[in-house]
Amino acid sequence: MNLASGMLFASDSRTNAGVDHVSTFRKMQFFQQPDERLLVMLSAGNLATTQSVVSLLRQRANASSGKGERNILNVPSMYDAACLVGDTLREIVERDGPTLSQSKIEVGCSFLLGGQIRGEAPRLFNIYPQGNFIEATPDTPYFQIGEAKYGKPIIDRVVNYHTPVEDAAKCALISFDSTMKSNLSVGLPIDMLVYDKDDFGPGIHQRITEQDPYFQQLHTGWGQALREAFAALPPMRWKE
Repeated sequence: MNLASGMLFASDSRTNAGVDHVSTFRKMQFFQQPDERLLVMLSAGNLATTQSVVSLLRQRANASSGKGERNILNVPSMYDAACLVGDTLREIVERDGPTLSQSKIEVGCSFLLGGQIRGEAPRLFNIYPQGNFIEATPDTPYFQIGEAKYGKPIIDRVVNYHTPVEDAAKCALISFDSTMKSNLSVGLPIDMLVYDKDDFGPGIHQRITEQDPYFQQLHTGWGQALREAFAALPPMRWKE
């Protein structure tokens, strides 16, 4: 989410390649230059592809340090960073896609890339499996990738550009809780990062597990509130 008061990023950590291959992997990555930029990247889709893209971005940033070559840590704008991620994604898909397609394995993945580079406002991009992307605006200040159909209606009803980040974080956790209730492919821990506009620091990062007391409070309170709201609605008058 790219809101008036700051940015919010959240991702679960469950991956699966069938019911016998369920694992936990972090889906949130950081690229930072202190006091100059913070870029946060969330991923969904083929795990091998996402890891290859992230590894290549880091490798090239380290290899070209001080050489003036374009990398994720020196591009002049968030738009250029999104272009770089899209180019890297296409490179990996072109390299691995033909081989994996022979085994009927879907190689595609998608990314959310957001953050701030000194000299411009915070920006957020949704990068598609084909490498092209769109940017969030005040009219549509948030994106979701991966399993979104269960949790998105909650965010659609609550969040807008002027929503305080604290409320947006609560809404995001409720969205995850509702999704996990209906879909086993999404699971804890949840990585959440809050970034204040023009801070250029590392942001506030928290990893939320099953033992997190606030998340358990939300889980219980939201379920109870839904049941109470449902019970308070007028009954259906079939005979009338």
